Amino acid sequence: MAKFGVGQSVRRVEDQRLITGHGRYTNDISVDGQAYGYVLRSPHAHAKIKGIETEAAKAAPGVLGVFTAADFGSVDAGVPCFIPVKNKDGSDRADPKHPILCKDEVNYVGDNVAFIVAETLAQAIDASELVEVDYEELPAVAGTKEALEPGRPQVHPEAPSNIAFDWLHGDEGKVEAAFKSAAHTTKIELINNRLVCNAMEPRAAVATFDQASGELVVHTGTQGGWAFRDTLAQNLGLDPEKVQVLTPDVGGGFGMKAMFYPEYTMTALAATRLGRPVKWTADRSESFLSDTMGRDHVTTAELALDADHKITGLRVSTIASMGAYYYFFAPFIPTGAALKVLPGVYDIPALTYAVKGVFTNTVPVDAYRGAGRPESIYCMERLIDAAARELKMEPTELRRINYIKPEQMPYTTAAGEVYDTGEFERVMDTAMQKADYAGAAARKKEAAAKGRYRGIGMCYYIESTMGDPAESAGVEFNDDGTVSVLVGTQSNGQGHETAYAQVLHQKLNVPFEQIRIVQGDTKRIKGGGGTGGSRSLTAQGTAINSAGDLVIERGKAYAAQHFETAAADIQFQEGAFSVAGTDKSIDIMELAAKARTMASPAEGIEGGLDAATTITLDAWTFPNGCHIAEVEVDPDTGITSIVNYTIVDDFGFVLNPMLVEGQVHGGVVQGIGQALLEHTVYDEHGQLVTGSYMDYCMPRADDVPNFDFSTVEVLCKNNAMGVKGCGEAGSVGSCAAVINALVDALEPLGVRRVDMPATPEKLWRLMHEAKAA
Repeated sequence: MAKFGVGQSVRRVEDQRLITGHGRYTNDISVDGQAYGYVLRSPHAHAKIKGIETEAAKAAPGVLGVFTAADFGSVDAGVPCFIPVKNKDGSDRADPKHPILCKDEVNYVGDNVAFIVAETLAQAIDASELVEVDYEELPAVAGTKEALEPGRPQVHPEAPSNIAFDWLHGDEGKVEAAFKSAAHTTKIELINNRLVCNAMEPRAAVATFDQASGELVVHTGTQGGWAFRDTLAQNLGLDPEKVQVLTPDVGGGFGMKAMFYPEYTMTALAATRLGRPVKWTADRSESFLSDTMGRDHVTTAELALDADHKITGLRVSTIASMGAYYYFFAPFIPTGAALKVLPGVYDIPALTYAVKGVFTNTVPVDAYRGAGRPESIYCMERLIDAAARELKMEPTELRRINYIKPEQMPYTTAAGEVYDTGEFERVMDTAMQKADYAGAAARKKEAAAKGRYRGIGMCYYIESTMGDPAESAGVEFNDDGTVSVLVGTQSNGQGHETAYAQVLHQKLNVPFEQIRIVQGDTKRIKGGGGTGGSRSLTAQGTAINSAGDLVIERGKAYAAQHFETAAADIQFQEGAFSVAGTDKSIDIMELAAKARTMASPAEGIEGGLDAATTITLDAWTFPNGCHIAEVEVDPDTGITSIVNYTIVDDFGFVLNPMLVEGQVHGGVVQGIGQALLEHTVYDEHGQLVTGSYMDYCMPRADDVPNFDFSTVEVLCKNNAMGVKGCGEAGSVGSCAAVINALVDALEPLGVRRVDMPATPEKLWRLMHEAKAA
């Protein structure tokens, strides 16, 4: 086995640089002569703009320019949405424009009105107070369910009744028949609370424009810069080949930084008009008001079961907030993305899934870690627990009856996905043993004797990795003895520099410490699928292996020339090319250095061992696992303590156990944050009430226990590496496990419904209301 190869817990090579302050994030980048931009944002959730007066601001000290919607002229500037959703009647979704700067109307608190550029940030902020905007305030609607109520204010004329789309999947007749013939049906209502992303690094951009060449360079945090390049070119009327997007270190993305934001166009426009580099950086308050948010669903879910407790039908109806506008993927998240795993790990013959997307006068909603799959698994796992309690069954037994069995694989779900592998009962049994599930009843009695309510809850999740099935990789041997790996994904803190180096080291046995991962440059790297949907290792790892195969193929040709023999006689093993049946051998690094000056050994094999390729995956992967949470609730305060948390995951082949465990821990904490703490609140006027960390509660170390994490490896059949993806799994499984545990804890009081976030106040009220009933 290679010393730093796959399957080993190699320490993250990027950590030494990052934790010693040598990371380079967008706000660390400064260019000689740069000016500073500041966005004037709407204080109203909904208002007409009757006029904007900027002359006083333009005359303020240090001000270089004040830009409004009028500065774009005839260029059709905006933020595109890539998802063409069809309504259930066959018509297209509503398509209101998402402007860079608002011209006639603002649609949420934080909407963009003007961009002020000055010599210093302080001067730009001061000048913003001199911009006079004549607003005519309009009624607003902030609630997701309320947006559909008759008589509510309309966000966009293009979307009557605030309906962005009215989408349906499934056979309604088949599902209706299943419910009519059912021996038992269960119906629940759920709220999947809206979340603020809160990446550690706020968004930022630095733009420079060379007027002589017409080339624009923009530094900004992304999850893949090529769509940013193309959108910038479109918004500014430039040739995409003249636009370069450079992504430095990124301090957390979680889907939010996959989006192209208006501020990037503002910054670039200012740089092109002023002939000066321009930097814009959000402060934390701006992040609350402008970063895409996550979740925000109101759902009704129903389950039909026969007399043997087998599920015969599933019916789900969701209202999903889009906020005020679409971003890149917004309509896909609650529809196609959520549908992928809606049936979970259960043998469900029929389902319907209806989604109404609605516009509200709030910050737009798009992908957030898991992007649709956490919402679906939360729905399914809350539903199956509720059904079990109504049937007076142990929830694990109802799951066991309905699991898809290994012998049914590959299994086509009622959602149309094909699961290649899965041993769900085995994984659940492993988790139950590790969690001492059998001893939970005794622990509940012990807690009751101390006046506390204790409960245990399970979530069995399955996730579908997703995104662009195509990915590129290049391997370049450099003069200094290093090996560059050019990738089309973008690390946001996941440890790509380590994982990808392990893949190449395993393939070619080049020195691990000499491998350099190159990412985030749209000029040097011509294309890529970016990071998102837990696709990185599946897609990028496959592409790196494919590029490695090309390196070996080219190396055999050069080695044959070096040894003056036929290429068919050359073998490659443990990082060296040798002539079969002889002791003639040359190390790959030595051959790579020689090959740079050797004549081409064959047509099409010029330039040494360097190789590049693009692969396309035939199918995605389905990581899955079992989360078991055990909680105690203090009846006097409503405070929840998570006393035990067990995770057993099936990620297929685990490339780096240490990286994987770190990813899972982070995802679980985010899920616990949603389940217990995080709550985005708007008032009836569309004002964000939870606009700072004083009001928006984030999970802290003392809110979570030590996690018991392990894996069961069931190799994926959809890629040669056998991997399944792990980046979002923790957030997919944790919400339902915690809330199911709380329902179990409070069941003796008669509590049947607990919504997220289960804050101390909410639980205290539930307990006291139940006691009073």
